[in-house]
Amino acid sequence: MPTHSPAGQGHLRGTTSFPRAARAELADTQLRRNLGKATGIIRAKRAGVVAELEDWEDLRRAGSAIKADVMARLPELLEQLEENVTARGGTVHWARDAAEANRIVTDLVRAAGADEVVKVKSMATQETGLNEALEAAGIAAWETDLAELIVQLGHDTPSHILVPAIHRNRSEIREIFLREMPDVDPALTDDPRALAMAARAHLRRKFLSARVAVSGANFAVADTGTLAVVESEGNGRMCLTLPRTLITLMGVEKLVPTWSDLEVFLQLLPRSSTGERMNPYTSTWTGVTPGDGPQEFHLVLLDNGRSAVLADPDGRAALHCIRCSACLNVCPVYERVGGHAYGSVYPGPIGAVLSPMLTGISGADDPNASLPYASSLCGACFDACPVRIDIPNLLVQQRAASVESHTRPTAQDLAMKAAAVAMTSAGRFEAAEKGLALGRLLAGREDRISSLPWPASVVASHWTGARDVPAPPAETARRWWKRTGGRA
Repeated sequence: MPTHSPAGQGHLRGTTSFPRAARAELADTQLRRNLGKATGIIRAKRAGVVAELEDWEDLRRAGSAIKADVMARLPELLEQLEENVTARGGTVHWARDAAEANRIVTDLVRAAGADEVVKVKSMATQETGLNEALEAAGIAAWETDLAELIVQLGHDTPSHILVPAIHRNRSEIREIFLREMPDVDPALTDDPRALAMAARAHLRRKFLSARVAVSGANFAVADTGTLAVVESEGNGRMCLTLPRTLITLMGVEKLVPTWSDLEVFLQLLPRSSTGERMNPYTSTWTGVTPGDGPQEFHLVLLDNGRSAVLADPDGRAALHCIRCSACLNVCPVYERVGGHAYGSVYPGPIGAVLSPMLTGISGADDPNASLPYASSLCGACFDACPVRIDIPNLLVQQRAASVESHTRPTAQDLAMKAAAVAMTSAGRFEAAEKGLALGRLLAGREDRISSLPWPASVVASHWTGARDVPAPPAETARRWWKRTGGRA
């Protein structure tokens, strides 16, 4: 039966609400400068390469249609994928949740006789907290993606789906390398090429010695059993070809039905994510090829709440996400607070929808209950989404789910109930209008109310804490109509 991701597992839920976490992040001026510059550059690059394609909207519709088909036939396609992976020498494992996925991967690494693994950038392993699970088992996990390496060496957490270290500038990265990277040149500068070469020298030894690699997957082709990883640095290619054992942890929604369907997404993804026409490295593999590449391949299929999302006919569109991060780069909220405020490994607009859907909302005190409100509903995320996920509509749905989860009424709930009572009767509404006129007594010379007396202050504190309330008009539209009969 569909179940949500269990509490206390992985990194889908933070420890504090979004408003409280965002307040702390907003105070970091360096963070805001870093985010503003990085997202601005990515937006401009994306706009340029998208404008080159006359059929961009047709591609978006095609991507949306393929993903809708996958969701409609997901159990069937997953069985087809398992059959084809197995037929080509791979082994398929099924994981209900993060804990089971971590246990499966840990057991496979131990069975291979290894005490370290090299990793390709993977949101699924971040979601389950695999690195921490491996460390607890005495297994070292080495991130090989440059941004992931920066986060790992900095004892930090990712703040972006595609660029995990987007909140760091090159001077900060230099300090991290000098402090944490063994054998680094003390004269290392913050020149991007110098930083990249230092990381390359550090990782080369890991690539050549590791016997096990762990990856995620951008796509899996059901009718061939093929897995695909797209990346920009070549580290993924090294991990996917050099070690003897390859373990791939993949969310069950990452399927495409046929090889030709992959063509659509290999046009949508690079343009939407990095603003490139194509990925520098696109690696695909099908099972095991004797004498070439890994000689043992394991695919771990992760549910971790996805079946619960799939069971929602309206909400399942969130599973269409291909993790391009385009919605993050256009979101005015994300640009100012970064990813850490969201608490989940999935930040930004899609994370504000997907995280509470995967975990469920347990009540008003659940940190994920506030995530759907981390948006102005401006719609920029929908315009940018390469598979046309209607994120604003899903956010509204999750706001409703957040309200329905309250076991005891909040001040906002009581205020909305009072408003409903007033607005369902013409007489009560007119009486409420007369009462609102008293608000002019609280307004200053500029006709603004910056604070309200108790008990209204309890209800409106979140509003007045960030903005002023306009003073009520001297005359309501209803009274004006009665006085003038509608004549100007």
